Amino acid sequence: MSSARDLDLTSGGLVGHFRTLAIPAAFGMLFSTLYNVVDVYWAGRLSTEAQAGLSIGFQAFFIMMAVGFGLGSAMSALVSNAKGGKNNSEARKFTAQGITFGVIATATLMVIGWIGGPYLIALVSEPGGYRDAATGYFRWLIFSLPGFMLAYGINGVLQAHGDTVTLQRGLMVAFFVNIGLNPLLMFGVPGIWDGLGFNGIALATVISQTGVMLWVMWQVSDLEIMDGIKRVEFIPDATKIREITAQLLPASTAMMVMFVSGFVVQYALKGFGEHAIAAYGVALRIEQILLLPVLGMTGALLPIIGQNFGASNPDRVREALFLCWKIGFAMTLIATPALWFGGRFAMGLFTDDPDVIDVGVSYLRVDSFLFPIYMMLFSINSFLQGLKKPIWTLWISVYRQGIGIALFIWIYVGLMGFDVWGVWFGIGTAVTTGWIIALVVAHGIAKREIGGLRG
Repeated sequence: MSSARDLDLTSGGLVGHFRTLAIPAAFGMLFSTLYNVVDVYWAGRLSTEAQAGLSIGFQAFFIMMAVGFGLGSAMSALVSNAKGGKNNSEARKFTAQGITFGVIATATLMVIGWIGGPYLIALVSEPGGYRDAATGYFRWLIFSLPGFMLAYGINGVLQAHGDTVTLQRGLMVAFFVNIGLNPLLMFGVPGIWDGLGFNGIALATVISQTGVMLWVMWQVSDLEIMDGIKRVEFIPDATKIREITAQLLPASTAMMVMFVSGFVVQYALKGFGEHAIAAYGVALRIEQILLLPVLGMTGALLPIIGQNFGASNPDRVREALFLCWKIGFAMTLIATPALWFGGRFAMGLFTDDPDVIDVGVSYLRVDSFLFPIYMMLFSINSFLQGLKKPIWTLWISVYRQGIGIALFIWIYVGLMGFDVWGVWFGIGTAVTTGWIIALVVAHGIAKREIGGLRG
């Protein structure tokens, strides 16, 4: 019998599988987002300048984290396909090699980030206090990269086994630890230690995320497929590394393009003042909270697709995708009015600067109409990754979050003379046209791999 941490997703009710996988994943992402919200709150206690620095420094850091998210997608797809085909030996080989890949990638990216990060930050900011704050914060945050990279990367193995609870618990504990560490490390202990100021936020992240990594690695080591594993299996295997890279590279690059698009937006916003950059950073956190149920559900779709595609069950693959869409549309009926009518209240929880609030509300109102489109885009990404065709997620992302974002912002702001609304309209146009392309791609891939979306 399968345990709660080793689910057979090729049988049983799909609604039950979505519930089992998506709810813990959504709660995990909730605590991850609330973790970031705590950072935004404490930065705001210092100044709008600190919030702007946090937004830019965190964006630069997450470009490196794209590799960790890509590794998680690769592990989930490869291990779930192996499990669907009842090949535990292959699943173990991919797990061991994925850990090795993660360690090597982490060390390499820490060096690259230390050298190149400040140049990237300088590109999208103006000289002054908020650039200095972003650079200092980023340099401290680099030391949390092992915690983020290995926790999220190797969590893909647990996800392939139907376990989304482990990371949720780790992130929940990290959230509460962060609540205590942020003010302590920022302001110190009166009469004993003055604290680190703004950089204390970064050190709190280093400590708490390293704990998450150790927890996830321990749970992976306890899986049945890891019984009797030998050190020699962690020695880099060129064949397995190539397979992991082939699955990881498109997903990581697509994620990296997404983060780069954030810099494109910030570059466009810097001409409107630091309050616009701060507003964008705060509004993104609010958006992420409402996206959590959708992200949990579409994330659950990946191992379900992976196991059933590995088990050669195309009817169940199609059924899972359409069920995901139905549930997703129901979720957007709640999220859309919440963003439109509740945006001003939500922004006011993080800042009392009226300019920051006004700009943030304008973003959230445009964003409210994009929610169902985001839902379908995320589910199509999981669908393509589960079919081991991640390269298409890259091309969709390059258009939507690279070419499209830059092109349409330039048209609205540069040619048509719009103010900050032109940036939001540029994002909306890129997302909508990217969704149309994604539907066409999904239809074509489904026709070749599973006989079409309709069978």
